Amino acid sequence: MNRITLLLIAVAVVIVAGLSSIFVVNERQQAIVLRFGEIVDVQEEPGLYFKLPVLDSVQLVDDRVLRFNLDDIRVQVSGGKFYVVDAFVAYEIDNPRRFRQAVSGSVQLAEQRLRTRLDAALRRVYGGRGFEAALSEERTEMMREVAEQLRPSAESLGLRIEDVRIRRTDLTTEVSQQTYDRMSAERLAEAERLRARGREAAQRIRARADREVVEIRADAQRQSEILRGEGDAERNSIFAESYGEDPEFFDFYRSMQAYAQSLDDSGSTLVLSPDSEFFRYFSQAGGGDLSAVAPIARQPSSGDEQSSSTMPVVDDAPAAEEETTPAAATEGDAAPTEEPSPAPAN
Repeated sequence: MNRITLLLIAVAVVIVAGLSSIFVVNERQQAIVLRFGEIVDVQEEPGLYFKLPVLDSVQLVDDRVLRFNLDDIRVQVSGGKFYVVDAFVAYEIDNPRRFRQAVSGSVQLAEQRLRTRLDAALRRVYGGRGFEAALSEERTEMMREVAEQLRPSAESLGLRIEDVRIRRTDLTTEVSQQTYDRMSAERLAEAERLRARGREAAQRIRARADREVVEIRADAQRQSEILRGEGDAERNSIFAESYGEDPEFFDFYRSMQAYAQSLDDSGSTLVLSPDSEFFRYFSQAGGGDLSAVAPIARQPSSGDEQSSSTMPVVDDAPAAEEETTPAAATEGDAAPTEEPSPAPAN
């Protein structure tokens, strides 16, 4: 009975020892084999492995890409204003031996140290740039710089930084209103600049249009003067040619023009002698002289000692077949008292 018990105990001890000497590493893990707290082996590939029972222990660490977040970090830019930033870091345990030596294989302790270094890196990167940089295309470059600054610290912990991302960049409450006011002022200034440019363009267009109007009018005036001069020259040429061909008709035509201009209804009074050269064609039209025409009455003046309102009327002459001679043309209130008798025909 004692032998069976001892045998069973021995079998149990062998089984327990065999089981405790076997450990499995899956594809998501890495194994650190420790003996009395010292690292004796590191298994990074998945599989079935053996260790000394009782003496050796195994610490399993992740072989996946891990992530931790850093929220609500208040950073100051070069202009003195502040942002509230959220970021995260993606990393993996690249060196399990160093990871064990640096932080005893604790992911929480490693992330705590990384969080401190990430905070410092974000402040340095933001502090070296202006206020608009984080909201512009420079944001990608800023994330790359943060990752570069964080890598040496991560390598000292046995970690490899895969990526650093800035999830949120918001203005603080006090800066938000200032930024809104500044942007509003910039937009108003830009609108005023556009209006000023529009007014300037309008003035240029008006000035150009006014200049073109003056030029067009001047050109039209010049053309009209040229045409008028050419017309006058042609008219004078025709008059000269006509005068050369028939001087008597030319004199007659000019006299008719003089009659039309002088006898126009201008409201003035014309006083001429009946035998004046001005009435030469009037007398020739009747075939006699203008002595038979009733003279024009002249208004008395203060310097005249004698005045008369009418001239004597020439006696009637038998001229049933004779033509009459027109009276002297007058204007105003002076008029002959009687119609003249017809002059004898030639």
